[in-house]
Amino acid sequence: MTRLPPPPLSEILESVHVVSLPLATRFRGVDVREAALFEGPEGWAEFSPFVEYEPDEASAWLAAAIDFAYEPQPLPHRDRIGVNATMPAVEAARVPEILDRYDGCRTVKVKVAERGQTLADDLARVAAVREAMGPEGRVRVDANRGWNVDEAEHALHALAEFDLEYAEQPCATIDELAEIRARLRDWDIPIAADESVRRESDPLAVARAGAADLLVVKAQPLGGVRRVLDIVEHAGLPAVVSSALETSVGLAQGAHLAAALPGLRYDCGLATASLLAADVTSTPLVAANGSLPVARVTPDPDLLARHAASAERRDWWLARIRNCYAELV
Repeated sequence: MTRLPPPPLSEILESVHVVSLPLATRFRGVDVREAALFEGPEGWAEFSPFVEYEPDEASAWLAAAIDFAYEPQPLPHRDRIGVNATMPAVEAARVPEILDRYDGCRTVKVKVAERGQTLADDLARVAAVREAMGPEGRVRVDANRGWNVDEAEHALHALAEFDLEYAEQPCATIDELAEIRARLRDWDIPIAADESVRRESDPLAVARAGAADLLVVKAQPLGGVRRVLDIVEHAGLPAVVSSALETSVGLAQGAHLAAALPGLRYDCGLATASLLAADVTSTPLVAANGSLPVARVTPDPDLLARHAASAERRDWWLARIRNCYAELV
């Protein structure tokens, strides 16, 4: 896919707002989510790679933001996106409280294999979700590469009683995914690849290795909507769209990606604004009757000001944009 040259760096930096948003529940080991937002001819976009990512990886996130701010997006196949609830690695007693944030969601993604927790913690959490959702609800688990192959086999056998829709990234490497998929062939637990798609130099390697039944794709880490559509088409696997814990501005790009995917079968992980205790708009993209609209989001100036990051953090993000921009030109 040919990418257009980026706009001048000065033009991007001129409209940048850096925000720091508290989380309602600790997630990915953090309590605050930082993001840089900027405006282009097509509207607002978000640049928010996680802070540990180096410029060679984070530059894809900037390319995605530039594409969303400056280019019309592919034509949609749908105007609303079915979404799942996301259950952090909380104690089982908190499950009902967190599910209450997700209006009408019929699917829940449950985080498992959290560092410092045990399989018993995972079983209790997933059991509580299944009880809350009833037999008709859909339950998927996400280990974020937290198990080796033997651990994954043991854990997924134990979790199978809860009728899993799929298991997301149970192991770290593509070879491990292929092995656990082979071991689970008779257990009817599909394997979804997330990090092995977006953090490998070749995102199609998963499909070639037979390492997954479906792909979890994210607009920012993979370089934007058009690039993701190209990856999914060449992989020949079904896909589900997920977020990277973005503000509603970033979630809007994910919704545009989900809208443009042909044959979308799965509820998407785009309702994560419910994990934030604050957002940049007074009408955040949260689930309503289990779905989100496909629409761009314009931040509220008052909220941008209220949640502005410190001068030190703003300078850090501006330097990061400069470094990532250098990777694109």
